[in-house]
Amino acid sequence: MEIFWFIIIAVVLVVFFVLDGYDFGAGIIHLFYAKTEKDKEVITKSAGLFWDSNEVWLVAAGGMLFMAFPTFYASVFSGFYLPLMIVLWLIIFRAIGLEFRGQFDYQMWKDIWDKAFGVSSFLLALFFGIALGNIVRGVNLGGVENGVSTYEGHYFFLPLWSSNFSPLNESPGVIDWFTIIIGLITLVTLAIHGANWIILKTNASINNQLKTVIFRLNIALSVLTVFSLIVWQIINPNSLDNFIETPFLIVFPIIYISGLIGLFFIKKLKKDIYGFVFSTLLILGGIASSLASIFPAMLPSNNALNESLTIYNTAAPEYGLSVALNWGIIGFILLFVYMIIQKRLMGGKIDNMDYGH
Repeated sequence: MEIFWFIIIAVVLVVFFVLDGYDFGAGIIHLFYAKTEKDKEVITKSAGLFWDSNEVWLVAAGGMLFMAFPTFYASVFSGFYLPLMIVLWLIIFRAIGLEFRGQFDYQMWKDIWDKAFGVSSFLLALFFGIALGNIVRGVNLGGVENGVSTYEGHYFFLPLWSSNFSPLNESPGVIDWFTIIIGLITLVTLAIHGANWIILKTNASINNQLKTVIFRLNIALSVLTVFSLIVWQIINPNSLDNFIETPFLIVFPIIYISGLIGLFFIKKLKKDIYGFVFSTLLILGGIASSLASIFPAMLPSNNALNESLTIYNTAAPEYGLSVALNWGIIGFILLFVYMIIQKRLMGGKIDNMDYGH
């Protein structure tokens, strides 16, 4: 039952980053490439018409974590308190940037909320990547100092950064040179995904330019990916053990590489949906590969005194997991019906749809 709920939560998180990921990416593209008012308005629509339904998946993932793995939920939400508060404020500013932009027809008003939308989207993509970097790197569970735990073994607290900015420190911070690399990979990936979404859903004047942008960003992503794999071996020399012991897991890196290769042909793709599919493969393969590399751990411990948080030692009792399954089925049906109806209502190009007025 623990494995079942782990897979379900992983799927929900992937769906969130695929759906809300294009909103983050659209914000990044809006920040750097949208120059005319018409392009700014239509790119804002491409995110604004969808962001609220997409974030339902984040709420669902949080609720499932609380229900299925309460110890992990308690540990992570206390240990990552500072970055979670930052993420919360960034989500707020992204939302009000989208919702407030069209309320008054004054250029200064629009410029303020355009920046709120773009900068918050940029930082959200970066911080979500940094969060993933912390998960695969591990944390100092129990707050071990000089071989002694300063608090319970399943708790931790991280400063935003440590004095030497190193992931190899006994008590690393949230931000170090390794998590920054993972953050940059996420940032570039979601920028590519957002660009593909804009091409798919709008007739913006920069769509042809965005194909060149995607190609160049894909080169940068390829370099960052190779570099991250090298430094990951320094952080965790056993990071490839699961793929060696369970060969079928190699399908997840193959999915990621397929997306990476496909995007090099972005200028030759005959249908806009193909580019979006390839960037979706990047997200799916990247998240799945990261989780598969540390399984069954959900949060590795970087000290030998306290064991990692796994799907087994953080799970709710069997009875609770089985009861939650019945309600989970009902919840998923409602969630998918909501998503399907919303996507059908917003099908096709959205240039002439009303939003924010």
